Amino acid sequence: MARNLVALLAVTVLLGVAHPRLLVFQNNLPQTLWVGALGKAGKAAPNNGGWTMYPGQQVRVNVEETWAGRFWARTGCQFDNSGYGFCETGDCSGRLRCLGAAGAPPATLAEFTLYGWQGQDTYDVSNVEGFNVPIQITPLAAIASPYNPYRCGAAGCRANLLPNCPSALRQYSRSGRVIGCKSACIAFNADHFCCRGLYASAQNCDPARWPVNYPAYFKGACPGAFSYSFDNATSTFSCAKNGYRINFG
Repeated sequence: MARNLVALLAVTVLLGVAHPRLLVFQNNLPQTLWVGALGKAGKAAPNNGGWTMYPGQQVRVNVEETWAGRFWARTGCQFDNSGYGFCETGDCSGRLRCLGAAGAPPATLAEFTLYGWQGQDTYDVSNVEGFNVPIQITPLAAIASPYNPYRCGAAGCRANLLPNCPSALRQYSRSGRVIGCKSACIAFNADHFCCRGLYASAQNCDPARWPVNYPAYFKGACPGAFSYSFDNATSTFSCAKNGYRINFG
C-alpha cells in the first residue's frame, strides 16, 4: 500500500498535477488597492477572490498549474469589519472577497490561461472593459524572444490613461475626480462598439469605421494591451510553464 502511494505521488508530480504556479503581485502606486480575482468555470479564485495591497506591498499567490481567470485592481474602497462595503472602481458586489463576482467596469484586467493549448500559457492585459490603473504582466523566469515580442514578453503597460481619457469615456468620483476611463462599449452599449450582433467578427467590428475610433486612444498609450474585443494579434502573449509578475502602476 505504501509503495503504491509513493508511486502514485511520483506519477502525479511527473504529470505536473502537483506543480503550483507562483503569481507575484506588486503595488507600485502611492495608493491602497484591493485586488479582485475571478476564476473561469471550475477554477477557484485565490484568497476567496480578493485582498488588500498597500503602497509598495508585494503579495505572492500560488494557483494550480492549469488555472485560468482574471485579476483586477479596485480603487477607493471602504469595507466594514465584516468585509462589506463599496469601491469606486472594480467593485464586486460590495465585498472585499469577491467570491465569484466579477468587477464592475471600468477596470483594467490581467487575464491568464495556464497550461492551455499545446501546454502553453497565454496571458494578456485588457482595456476592453475600460481602464482604472496601469497593469503590466511579465514572466518570472523567462526572457522575451528577440524575434517575437509576444513570446514571453511584457503584456500591458505602465501608462496612466486617466488624464487624457476622452471626455465621453470618463468616469468621475463623487468629488469630481476622473477615476476611470470607460471603453466605448461600456460607455455607449451599442452593438458596433461592443462587437456583438451583426458586428461579432473581426471583419465586421472595425474601429476604423466607427464614428470615433476610441480604441486608438487605448492602443496608442498601451500597444501591448487589448483595446477592443478583436485586438488579439497585438495583445495576446504566450510562454511555457512559468510564474508571472503582475505590476500595478
